[in-house]
Amino acid sequence: MNLLTVKSYIMKKILILCSFILFSVLSFGQTSLTVTVKNIREPKGTIRVGLYNKEEDFLKKIYQGKLVKAVGTEVTVVFDDLPPGEYAISIVHDENENEVLDSNKLGIPKEGYCFGNNALGKFGPPSYDKVKIKLGTVPVAQSLTMKYLGQG
Repeated sequence: MNLLTVKSYIMKKILILCSFILFSVLSFGQTSLTVTVKNIREPKGTIRVGLYNKEEDFLKKIYQGKLVKAVGTEVTVVFDDLPPGEYAISIVHDENENEVLDSNKLGIPKEGYCFGNNALGKFGPPSYDKVKIKLGTVPVAQSLTMKYLGQG
């Protein structure tokens, strides 16, 4: 082997090794969150799942969102490639697909809703602290139950 061939061989091996390390670093620490929503009143409309990664953004600015047709009494959504950290979940059953949680004159929701950890608030939504979950590097699953208060 001549010197040029050896250098070329070493460079190829270094390039392959660097690519492997870069791929490992980019995927290291990522996990998934599986959210199963149960007790869906009617198989119509859309289930809107919002994921929040900051307390100050909770119910204001969604980090990631998923829309799923309500085709039965239960749906499952998966958020993949999430970095470790705290996350909060809010879910709305948008039965009439108008992209808002409809409420009656007293402000009581007419459509279904639920939050992470099946948390409830006293006179409004629960706090971020009650709703948040911590994700590490292993997949996490949440089974949440839809609640319906007002008449639809």
